[in-house]
Amino acid sequence: MAGCQTYDFEPVDPLAIAQTTKETVIAARKSKPDVMLLVDISASMTKPVNKDLVVNGTRVCDLRDDDGTPFMCEDKYPCDTSKCPTRWSELQGAMGPFLAESGKLVRFGLTTYPAPPPSTGTVTPAQLCAPAASLEDGSVRALIPKDLDSDDALQDYANEVNAELQAIPNGGVGRPQGGTPTSASLQFASTLLTPNSEDRDQIIILLTDGLPNCNDKNEYDGTSAECRCTLETLSQCTDSFSPYFKRGCLDKNASVTAVSALKASKISTIVIGFGAETSAGDGPSVLNEMAREGGFARTCKASIDCGTGDTCDVGTGFCGRSFYQAGNREELAAALKSISEAIQPGEPCFTPLEQSQLPSDEKLIVVYIDGERTLAGPDTWSLESGGVRFTGSACAKLEASRPEAPVSVEVRAIRQL
Repeated sequence: MAGCQTYDFEPVDPLAIAQTTKETVIAARKSKPDVMLLVDISASMTKPVNKDLVVNGTRVCDLRDDDGTPFMCEDKYPCDTSKCPTRWSELQGAMGPFLAESGKLVRFGLTTYPAPPPSTGTVTPAQLCAPAASLEDGSVRALIPKDLDSDDALQDYANEVNAELQAIPNGGVGRPQGGTPTSASLQFASTLLTPNSEDRDQIIILLTDGLPNCNDKNEYDGTSAECRCTLETLSQCTDSFSPYFKRGCLDKNASVTAVSALKASKISTIVIGFGAETSAGDGPSVLNEMAREGGFARTCKASIDCGTGDTCDVGTGFCGRSFYQAGNREELAAALKSISEAIQPGEPCFTPLEQSQLPSDEKLIVVYIDGERTLAGPDTWSLESGGVRFTGSACAKLEASRPEAPVSVEVRAIRQL
């Protein structure tokens, strides 16, 4: 009699996978973009990044008045940035490497706002709220170098842009002062670019640490329920005799409208929030709308693409926080690096992949060039942390592509979830 055999089966969880297919048509490099840096130099930029910073048991961001009472350094009482970094000193620290790394690939200009107030005499609220408005008011630190295009010439010019930025002191004459007249400054910055350009991308990088305000034509005033006062002292907004009766209200609608109008003229706006005011309260709402209207919102295919603490709306393809937010030099440097990669002219020998598109194993990716499967190798391609890098003859083929003779690249990857 034949014996019986028994088998034990272990339960196995089903394997979840995601497949990515990315097709790209390479048709040579685009022209280097024109990028106007529109940088907020309002008084809040002189505030400490961390007002409670303690070094060797001492609160290094505190000063003391004649009675010995401690108060936070800022504005007229500048911080010692070697001990207590400010938003401005951290911004300067991050912008230097950004311009050094991106300068040869972009035609940079620099405009700051509000317009610098008079260095002598009594400064009025209107002067503290004056937007960047002309080539004569000191706001335009460097025009777009429209007659330059070579790598070396543009890098030299970017170094000059950086020198202008670094020359703005954290304290004393010429320090960041005033409010945040964003909407009017955006409108002016657009006049320094080329609207409806077909030859090269036109971009404004808006870097601000405060909520838009200072609009004396704001549709709301301090008596309106819709007025969101942006000032520390509420009565400055609610007092009808106050110069900030309208200027102190959040200038959301005009700022979003300005960005939308720029986009209609093919000028994109990238929004970076820097500091506490842009990360909470009304900040995320207004900057999100501006970012989405500007054409350079943070996009995603899954929440992993948006970073820690953020989620992806797969329906819209936007991260919950669509603008770039930074709280210190390191975070700002990371945001600028991401922006640099996004604005540079297309690199034909690199096909970027989102984090959610990368394969879970390097064996789970295949590449086709002009419909022909191409194996990885030193003369073809390799997988990097951010995408597929083409080398050797494969790269040469992509670099030789032209609009009339494009090359198609297809990347297929599988990721285990």
